Amino acid sequence: MQFLKIAGCWSHARRRFADVVKALGKDKAKDTFAYQALKQIGAIYKIEESLAKLTPGERAKRRQLSVRPLVEAFFAWIRESRDKVPKKSETGKGFTYCLNQEKYLRVFLEDGLVPADNNAEEQAIRGFCVGKANWHLIDTINGAKASAIIYSIAETAKTNNLKPYKYFKHLHTEIPKHQEDTSLDFMKELLP
Repeated sequence: MQFLKIAGCWSHARRRFADVVKALGKDKAKDTFAYQALKQIGAIYKIEESLAKLTPGERAKRRQLSVRPLVEAFFAWIRESRDKVPKKSETGKGFTYCLNQEKYLRVFLEDGLVPADNNAEEQAIRGFCVGKANWHLIDTINGAKASAIIYSIAETAKTNNLKPYKYFKHLHTEIPKHQEDTSLDFMKELLP
């Protein structure tokens, strides 16, 4: 049985450090803890990019060899450095965030299916979040369920490099051909 795992997002972990470097400018920030944190997180991402095309099993093995030591070093460095910056500074808040999320930020190391960040997921739901103000007319449970199904189908189509309009048109052409079927097995053939 598969259980859900809560995984942390390294993109969120790097955000406060990136804000500090951006505010100071790269040249002025080079001697800061925020800049050092960004460099270390950048090294983690660089290796992650090189593992992107591997199978999940192989990715998990390679993460143990090449990414885990960087993650270990990052958290050891934060513990060593956290008293050297004010806790209420952006860098201090970044350190606190990382330490509070450490357990979750390490989850990706154990499972090759878990990404280091949730950027792809956030990008996928961006349109939904922007559009939700326009959907106040969906005011029933059934309307909300129908909207969720349609949205899920559209996003799944996009994820699989299909054009949602053409995919919906295809579904509307094929599904009616099976109205008399007593089994829904034909639906497997319609999946993106």
